[in-house]
Amino acid sequence: MTHMSAPPSRVPRAPGEAHVVRPSMSARERLARIIQRRELLVGMVRNELKIKYKNSVLGFAWSLLNPLLYLVVFYVAFTIILGSGIPAFPIWLLSGLLVWNLFSTGLGAATGSVVANSGLVKKVSFPREILPLASVGSMLVHFFLQSLVLFVVLAAVRWHVAWAYIPLIPLALIALLLVTSALGILLSAINVYLRDTSHFLELALLAWFWVTPVVYYFQLVGHRHGWSKYLWLANPVTPIVLIFQRAIYAKLTNPHPAGGGPPIQLLPHWPYWGFLAYLGWSFAFGLVTLTIAVRVFGRSEANFAEEL
Repeated sequence: MTHMSAPPSRVPRAPGEAHVVRPSMSARERLARIIQRRELLVGMVRNELKIKYKNSVLGFAWSLLNPLLYLVVFYVAFTIILGSGIPAFPIWLLSGLLVWNLFSTGLGAATGSVVANSGLVKKVSFPREILPLASVGSMLVHFFLQSLVLFVVLAAVRWHVAWAYIPLIPLALIALLLVTSALGILLSAINVYLRDTSHFLELALLAWFWVTPVVYYFQLVGHRHGWSKYLWLANPVTPIVLIFQRAIYAKLTNPHPAGGGPPIQLLPHWPYWGFLAYLGWSFAFGLVTLTIAVRVFGRSEANFAEEL
């Protein structure tokens, strides 16, 4: 850590003078400082992964077991017991579940990152925003590992994806990282002062999961009218899930399970630019939240050492 220097916001103090930290940097300057320390961010991501699986027999295999367990549970519940009416339900589920797992686990880890690294925060001078970003980065590695489960399922059943929409997946992933990182930075600062934040987040994510079309199809709610529909559409994770489903699951409609009825519309019949425009909402939400988060973090980190 010898290469790190004190951030510009720290004011040199004379003997006997109080050490004051001024949140004088703008959001752009703070983000530029994080980019300059990207090597430190990569190193912390590696450290997060090492700590997580230290003394673990299965190691990274646990990342693969998580989506497999969800797949079995939801398949039994929604296909065998309830009858979801969605053909090839495992592919439908995994295409949205990968998105949700990255969002929920990344946000949860980022929220507690500053408190969990209190010793580092007190002793070493570095951009503290790197801590929640490193947590999100480690979960991104798990995302790629969990994607192997989906690839195996696709290859096993010889599923035909919508190749025209595959280029939208990297954009959707960037939007997901932006939203997760922005909320993670914001909540990690709040969690230093209000330790109930992480507990509240667990309940919030439980509710958030059920307002995100992962285990049910989008058009089940998307065709409705009224203010509740637009509140549901405001979920910034929904456009990302839709793009993964449109590109990977690919089927827009399903024949009526009872036979003779109209086909069930699973995904919206939007043109290419329609999905892209809806994804723009996720980017807008993420950018606004990130600006607010960096400002809040900068104003609150002066007292982190005292609170920790």
